[in-house]
Amino acid sequence: MKISKRAEEMGYSPIRKLIPYADEAEKRGIKVYKLNIGQPNIVTPDSFFEGLHSYKEKIVKYSDSRGIPSLLDSFVRSYSQSGIELEKEDILITQGGSEAIFFTLMAICDEGDEVLVPEPFYSNYSSFSRFAGAKVVPIATSIETGFHLPDKKEIEALITPKTRAILFSNPVNPTGTVFTEKEIRMIGELAIEHDLYIIGDEVYRQFVYDDETEFLSIMKLDHLQDRVVIVDSISKHYSACGARIGLIASKNHELMAQILKFCQARLCVSTIEQHSAANLINTMNSYFEDVKLKYKNRRDLLFSYLSRIPGIVCSRPEGAFYIIAKLPVDDSEKFAKWLLTDYSYENMTLLIAPGPGFYMSPGKGRQEVRFSFCTNVDDIENAMIVLKRALVEYQRLFLTEKEAQ
Repeated sequence: MKISKRAEEMGYSPIRKLIPYADEAEKRGIKVYKLNIGQPNIVTPDSFFEGLHSYKEKIVKYSDSRGIPSLLDSFVRSYSQSGIELEKEDILITQGGSEAIFFTLMAICDEGDEVLVPEPFYSNYSSFSRFAGAKVVPIATSIETGFHLPDKKEIEALITPKTRAILFSNPVNPTGTVFTEKEIRMIGELAIEHDLYIIGDEVYRQFVYDDETEFLSIMKLDHLQDRVVIVDSISKHYSACGARIGLIASKNHELMAQILKFCQARLCVSTIEQHSAANLINTMNSYFEDVKLKYKNRRDLLFSYLSRIPGIVCSRPEGAFYIIAKLPVDDSEKFAKWLLTDYSYENMTLLIAPGPGFYMSPGKGRQEVRFSFCTNVDDIENAMIVLKRALVEYQRLFLTEKEAQ
């Protein structure tokens, strides 16, 4: 039977495609430390489950396609606490941040349009763009500059009559970079001068670790509000990835009215999970303080280990849950697979996300790997012991002396 080109051209998740090899390693009795995915191991706050148990309706009905009022109200209050003033009419509830990005791209892009995205980027950006008939045009960043943006002229050279938007995450998945106020304002200038939308993926906005690092939401720039779309989610903020509650926020009501059509086509987001998520606004501040401190300690620990392993190049991430590191290997995908199929140290190995999956440009990220520090301190320490020894063994088996350097 015929399979669509759309399906055949769709790539497998670079974050998940090695999982079958990890499963096989575990069947052989090997302990696999999973530093490949941004799945927090922090306990979801009690307020979510209190909201769940307070649902007393006898019929689980469809909800409004826009979202239930109590959840919309809770997000309005939450954003207000961050200095962003929104009305309920500025928000649409989505099935996670993924649907929010997908619906936004579907609403602003036609077949053949282009979307600028700083590279490396969350791998699903290219998938969602492809669904919308659009093409990702990468904005090159490098590990040597901490993955910060190039100058305005370099980005401007990528803009064509087909360019519809600039899409970026901040803090950045997969690099942990937090864009400076200067960079955010530059994006705004480009959007105004070339009549572009700005899609700001801010699902990690609460995870900025150092006092000297300032996070500026693109939504706070009032002169851009007719062209700004914010994507957010409870997945990372509240360690509730499986609840699949996200949102689109914009002051552009004409655009939001169009996106609502897509929301209506999929009927509604889970009524019970919306009800549960609405109670998250009552989460104690101490929960966030504790969670942020845990991630900061894990960030510091992982960076400390990586920066001491010979041949590794990386910069300390300012936010999010990830570090991109350049390893002394010839091919990070080959190395990552080898770790699971042919290597273990004291019956331990690790699962990592190879760098090429976060790039659109051919050949980029070939020596890079994304590490997640969502796991506990002991797992990070053990994984780094394995990594250090694995690199020595891999270089002995596969690399010449010159390549190993």
